[in-house]
Amino acid sequence: MKFTISRDALLKPLNLVAGVVERRQTLPILANVLMVLDGEWLSLTGTDLEVELVGRLRLESASGDSGEITVPARKLVDICKSLPEGSDIEFSVEEGKVTVRSGRSRFTLSTLPARDFPNVEDSIGTHKVTLLQGQLRRLIDRTAFAMAQQDVRYYLNGMLWELQPKGLRVVATDGHRLAMCSLDSEFQVEETKQVILPRKGVLELARLLQDDGADVAIVIGNNHVRATTEDFTFTSKLVDGKFPDYERVLPRNPDKTVLGAREDLRQAFTRTAILSNEKYRGVRLTLAPGTMEIVANNPEQEEAEETVTVDYSGDGLEIGFNVSYLLDVLGVVDSEQVKLSLSDPNSSALLEEPENGDSLYVVMPMRL
Repeated sequence: MKFTISRDALLKPLNLVAGVVERRQTLPILANVLMVLDGEWLSLTGTDLEVELVGRLRLESASGDSGEITVPARKLVDICKSLPEGSDIEFSVEEGKVTVRSGRSRFTLSTLPARDFPNVEDSIGTHKVTLLQGQLRRLIDRTAFAMAQQDVRYYLNGMLWELQPKGLRVVATDGHRLAMCSLDSEFQVEETKQVILPRKGVLELARLLQDDGADVAIVIGNNHVRATTEDFTFTSKLVDGKFPDYERVLPRNPDKTVLGAREDLRQAFTRTAILSNEKYRGVRLTLAPGTMEIVANNPEQEEAEETVTVDYSGDGLEIGFNVSYLLDVLGVVDSEQVKLSLSDPNSSALLEEPENGDSLYVVMPMRL
C-alpha cells in the first residue's frame, strides 16, 4: 500500500474521524484509524463501537498500490498538524510498519491488521429521509444543551428524534428542563418513528454538518441511525429505552405572559448569575406590571439585583429558576424578543420566540 496526498486535504477528514476515537480504550485497535486505499479513493474510519465515522478522499494521482491498514489515530493527527501547510505526505507500508514521509521528515508508525478492525453492523434501515445539513444542524444546535450528561436514566443521555410524515421533531431533556425543535417538511414515511440518539452520536454528527446548503441522507433502523453526506458516512447505535412523554411536560394554559428583549434579559441574567450560589445557581424573578426584577443571593450573604423593562400586565408573581437554564435558552434563540409564559411559582415556565418559532423550551422552577 503506497500513496501520496496533500497534508491540507488529509487533515480535515482525519481530524473529524479521529474525534470519534476514544483516548482510553479497552481494545488497542480502537485507538487506531482504518485506512483503506481502493484505486483513487482513500477512506478513513474511526469507531468506539457506539459511533463509527468513515471519511472519503479522492487522491489526485491514482498511482498508489491499493490495500488497507490501521494506524494510531492521535499520533497521525499530531504528525499531520506539525507538518508545514501545503506540503505533500507520502505513505508506504512495509513489514507491518507505516512510513510517513514529507520533505525532510520521516516517521515510522506501528500498525495493527485491518482484518481485526471492528465493523458496525450494516442493518437495513426502515425509514429514509433527505434534508439539508443546515436544517439538521439547526435542530441539534437548538436542543443539544438540554441533554443529560450522566443520568442513571440512560435514555435521557441522548436526544429523541421523532420522524413523522409531516416533519422531524427533536427533543432533549435532563429532567429539569426540556428543549424541542421541529422541522416542517413532507417526508415519505407512513407512520411516526421514535428513536433516541446517544449524546456522543449527537455531538459528533453536529461536527460533520458544515455545509448548510448540501444534503444529508438519514437512514433510521431499529438499532442504528446512519447519516451520509458527500464526504462522510456516520453511523451511531441507538439508545434502547423509552423516552418520556414530552407532550405531558408542556405547560397547559399558562395565564401570565411576559415579553422581553432577549439581549437585555441575557445580559441581566449573566450579571446576576455572578453572585448566585455556585452549586444551585438560583435566581428569583419578581414580576410586576412593566418590570421584571432579578435577584441572586449566595451563602456569603452577597446579593445582585437587576431590573429589566418587560411587556407584562398581569398580577405580581415571584418565582425561582436555575439561571444557567435560562441563559442556555437565551443563547440559542435568535429572535430579538423572547416570550415567557407562566402560571404560578410551582409550575414550569414555557420560553419561545414570539413570532412563529420552531422551538419550545420548558424550565422547571426552583424553591428559593
